[in-house]
Amino acid sequence: MISYLSGKLASKRENECIIDVQGVGYGVEISSQTLGTLPAAGEPIKLLIYHHFTESDQRLFGFATQKEKNLFERLITVKGIGPKLGLTILSGMQAAALMEAIVTQNTVALSGISGIGKKTAERMVLELKDKLFDESQPSVVSGDIDGRSRHEEAASALEALGFSKRDSAQMVNQIAGKNPTATVSEIVKQALTQLKR
Repeated sequence: MISYLSGKLASKRENECIIDVQGVGYGVEISSQTLGTLPAAGEPIKLLIYHHFTESDQRLFGFATQKEKNLFERLITVKGIGPKLGLTILSGMQAAALMEAIVTQNTVALSGISGIGKKTAERMVLELKDKLFDESQPSVVSGDIDGRSRHEEAASALEALGFSKRDSAQMVNQIAGKNPTATVSEIVKQALTQLKR
């Protein structure tokens, strides 16, 4: 299994790049988010890889950041969303807006992504709203592999959604103080309601 590729960028275009690793060119499918971070051809590059196997095919999906890869891995747990559609979703909406739409159950916004119909949007919300910020899984906000506390993850999620560090911390403490057993998703959802984004 390939975890990352490090080499020189041979070429890049929408949805794909080729990485030259000691004379071997690896075709890697990428989102528009990752495409925007790539250097010029011939420059050094390192991408995190999701290595997808089927009976008849192997495909490499590349990510510039750990948090984008973590979000992708959460997306493909949803029934009916495979790696190709997962990449399309990441290309169709910025990560912060995508997370906010899932937590606030905004299926209209999710349906606006190419290839996502109403039923798939509803399934995404249903299956991800409680596990998007699951502190026992690698973070989709910070990219951390190790689990973090609910408070840290909730505050980081709010910061990723555009709130200041101070406002995020205050809101998390306020909500967690009233409901100490609240999950990260519950804290983020309540904070979004109270901060009226």
